Amino acid sequence: MYEIIKQRLRDEIKNSKLTTVEIARRIGVSPEMVTQYVTTAKLPKLDTFAKLCKELDVSADYILGLTDYPL
Repeated sequence: MYEIIKQRLRDEIKNSKLTTVEIARRIGVSPEMVTQYVTTAKLPKLDTFAKLCKELDVSADYILGLTDYPL
Protein backbone atom coordinates (compact mmCIF):
# COMPACT_ATOMS: atom_id res chain seq x y z
CA MET A 1 0.00 0.00 0.00
CA TYR A 2 2.79 2.43 0.88
CA GLU A 3 4.40 1.86 -2.51
CA ILE A 4 1.22 2.81 -4.39
CA ILE A 5 0.76 5.95 -2.30
CA LYS A 6 4.41 6.98 -2.64
CA GLN A 7 4.48 6.35 -6.38
CA ARG A 8 1.25 8.19 -7.07
CA LEU A 9 2.24 11.14 -4.90
CA ARG A 10 5.61 11.27 -6.65
CA ASP A 11 3.95 11.19 -10.08
CA GLU A 12 1.36 13.82 -9.21
CA ILE A 13 3.94 16.15 -7.69
CA LYS A 14 6.01 15.83 -10.87
CA ASN A 15 2.94 16.41 -13.07
CA SER A 16 1.91 19.47 -11.05
CA LYS A 17 4.94 21.50 -12.19
CA LEU A 18 5.16 22.82 -8.59
CA THR A 19 8.40 22.61 -6.66
CA THR A 20 8.61 20.73 -3.39
CA VAL A 21 9.11 24.09 -1.67
CA GLU A 22 5.93 25.52 -3.24
CA ILE A 23 3.88 22.48 -2.30
CA ALA A 24 5.24 22.49 1.25
CA ARG A 25 4.41 26.17 1.70
CA ARG A 26 0.88 25.68 0.39
CA ILE A 27 0.09 22.73 2.68
CA GLY A 28 1.93 24.01 5.74
CA VAL A 29 4.79 21.54 6.13
CA SER A 30 8.52 21.62 5.47
CA PRO A 31 9.94 20.69 2.06
CA GLU A 32 11.75 17.82 3.79
CA MET A 33 8.42 16.44 4.98
CA VAL A 34 7.03 16.44 1.42
CA THR A 35 10.14 14.55 0.33
CA GLN A 36 9.61 12.03 3.12
CA TYR A 37 6.06 11.37 1.91
CA VAL A 38 7.42 10.07 -1.40
CA THR A 39 10.63 8.39 -0.22
CA THR A 40 9.81 6.80 3.16
CA ALA A 41 6.90 5.02 4.84
CA LYS A 42 5.92 8.32 6.49
CA LEU A 43 2.41 9.36 5.52
CA PRO A 44 0.88 12.80 5.96
CA LYS A 45 -1.68 13.50 8.66
CA LEU A 46 -5.24 13.37 7.38
CA ASP A 47 -5.70 17.16 7.19
CA THR A 48 -2.34 17.54 5.45
CA PHE A 49 -3.24 14.73 3.05
CA ALA A 50 -6.49 16.54 2.15
CA LYS A 51 -4.57 19.78 1.49
CA LEU A 52 -2.00 17.91 -0.59
CA CYS A 53 -4.69 16.31 -2.76
CA LYS A 54 -6.35 19.70 -3.21
CA GLU A 55 -3.10 21.42 -4.23
CA LEU A 56 -2.25 18.60 -6.64
CA ASP A 57 -5.82 18.60 -7.97
CA VAL A 58 -6.12 14.84 -7.54
CA SER A 59 -8.60 12.65 -5.69
CA ALA A 60 -7.63 11.03 -2.41
CA ASP A 61 -9.12 7.76 -3.69
CA TYR A 62 -6.61 7.77 -6.55
CA ILE A 63 -3.61 8.44 -4.30
CA LEU A 64 -4.76 5.70 -1.91
CA GLY A 65 -5.09 3.20 -4.77
CA LEU A 66 -8.87 2.88 -4.50
CA THR A 67 -9.41 4.00 -8.09
CA ASP A 68 -7.32 4.13 -11.24
CA TYR A 69 -8.40 7.65 -12.20
CA PRO A 70 -6.82 10.83 -10.75
CA LEU A 71 -10.06 12.82 -10.64
